[in-house]
Amino acid sequence: MKNDYAQTIPAEWQQYSRLFSALGDPERQRIVLAFEPGESLNVTELTRASALSRPTVSHHLRLLCEAGVLERTRHGREIHFRLMADSLIQRLQTVIDYLDAHR
Repeated sequence: MKNDYAQTIPAEWQQYSRLFSALGDPERQRIVLAFEPGESLNVTELTRASALSRPTVSHHLRLLCEAGVLERTRHGREIHFRLMADSLIQRLQTVIDYLDAHR
């Protein structure tokens, strides 16, 4: 057993708690699954596709951005969101590599 991880989590792993927490919510999963490859969506578009209120969608979008799942960019007065697929693949690959090494 690696006792040193019982007290502290390595820095590169600390981000995963927020990532998995963000992806663990069914409403946030629905938001993530709404994106087509390379697509950019704004809050209005995501709210129309959802049964949630605009403030609730905005809340979920904020958490997804903080977790590094989505990135936001401003286009005039609107903020558009895009799935950070490459970054997610890289982060999840780190977890897969760790698990693969411990089979």
